[in-house]
Amino acid sequence: MESSRQNPFIFSALDDYSFRQRIAIRAADIVFSVFLFLLGTTLRWSDEDEAFLRSVDSQRPVILCVWHAGLLPSLFRFRRMQIVALTSKSFDGEYTARCLQRFGFGSVRGSSSRGGGAALLALEEQVEQGRSIAFTVDGPKGPARVVKPGACVLAKRTGAPIIPFSVELSSFWRLGSWDRMMVPKPFSKARLVFGPQIKVASDADDNIVSEKIAELQRALDSLD
Repeated sequence: MESSRQNPFIFSALDDYSFRQRIAIRAADIVFSVFLFLLGTTLRWSDEDEAFLRSVDSQRPVILCVWHAGLLPSLFRFRRMQIVALTSKSFDGEYTARCLQRFGFGSVRGSSSRGGGAALLALEEQVEQGRSIAFTVDGPKGPARVVKPGACVLAKRTGAPIIPFSVELSSFWRLGSWDRMMVPKPFSKARLVFGPQIKVASDADDNIVSEKIAELQRALDSLD
């Protein structure tokens, strides 16, 4: 049974935005979605990813963690798997959420600084419904490559294991954004690289959670 909260796979209302902002959100959503779809179809993914992707799609929920720089290829690779992602409660976050939803993701709105507690509760509900969760763990605004605590807190609350991963691309551009986002070049080779699972006990105290955050940091650093 779905929570009383808004279905994360349905676009949220834009009533709080001005007419001009609503047009901008819808336009950005469509432009980015079409661009990513066309680009993503050219990528040549490693067959080694398939077994893991099938396990994520069929087994108990996991918490997937990647740097924000790897968002674009990750979004295409994990499309249509009913994974729920955390997106910012900002203007940029609105069209990002819609783009995610067009690729079959769910979107829960919030961040560590704005609506974090409510967002984690909503993500917890999604795990209870059997859905995996995705975090860009240094997002939405950085600092880049510094793990924020949300994924480890969620792992403690739900028992879902954390799976760190990165995306390797044979050829890509780097944007001048805070995260140095990777934009794959057309027809690049791509593959996912996974680290070992990280589990956080339900009775873990703050010190142990901090140790797990550091462990996740080390795992992601080692994958690059």
